[in-house]
Amino acid sequence: MDIVVKAEDITKSFGKQIAVRNVSMEVKRGDIYGFIGENGAGKTTMIRMMAGLAKPTSGELSLFGSGDPVKAREKIGTVIEYPALMPGMTAKENLIVEMKLRGMKDTRKVEEVLTKVGLDNTKKKKVKNFSLGMKQRLAIAIALLGDPEFLILDEPTNGLDPVGIREIRELIQELNQEHHITVLISSHILGELSKLATRYGIIHKGELIQEFTEEELVKQSQSNLTVKVPKEQRMKACEVMKEQFDADECQITGDEELKIYGFLDQPGEVNQALMQKGIKVQEIYVEKMDLEKYFLNTVGGAAC
Repeated sequence: MDIVVKAEDITKSFGKQIAVRNVSMEVKRGDIYGFIGENGAGKTTMIRMMAGLAKPTSGELSLFGSGDPVKAREKIGTVIEYPALMPGMTAKENLIVEMKLRGMKDTRKVEEVLTKVGLDNTKKKKVKNFSLGMKQRLAIAIALLGDPEFLILDEPTNGLDPVGIREIRELIQELNQEHHITVLISSHILGELSKLATRYGIIHKGELIQEFTEEELVKQSQSNLTVKVPKEQRMKACEVMKEQFDADECQITGDEELKIYGFLDQPGEVNQALMQKGIKVQEIYVEKMDLEKYFLNTVGGAAC
């Protein structure tokens, strides 16, 4: 599979402050790559370097396997931070101005991208009267003018209402699946990102701490039965689970916590079996893991 972005040991410093430290990551052709991190983690700094708006202090960043990043960036479309639009113009007029700035002459492209993002029926409506979601779709339309193979979207659903979020999600999926555009999307709305992304990268305090696929996330974040027992009884509790329930996976995850996979409908039986063996069960419950919890657990582990 082709590699669209390959970062190797990228570090970016601003004076004495290190924004990104030794980041190595890959975005593969066809991905919707979910780039996750809290504010200030280094997401936007990495995105700006991919887009050519900043240079790494050290490390290697290649796009489409090319040693010529300027040429390779012709294949990239970006929406970084709040889109710069001309409010007194229509969507079509905004696109025509952008085409002229880029030296593009085929105005048929304007109608094509407006249809692609679902703004072909806005006609003479001024951008100042657009909803935030419509403005975001217009920003994506501008990014699509050059027929990019790779689209970078930095917080594209920020500030949108649920309808706007759904519209942007559906647009991104269509661009990826029907127009074969690879997408990198950063977002702090992790529940929404989990409906989109096929691969993920977690950045924390400037360091990329994990990359994983959608399938790996499902496996790692599966629901489990969480059992809290005294610290000194954890190993015995795991032995009971293996002997009486043939439990393959019993993980000790905290001073008093076990995570047991596969017995979500049997908390009563598990509780009774442990108590019969003299184990003091302090708490037992089904824990459903999602991307947000997985992220918080991962970042919490990294911060320790």
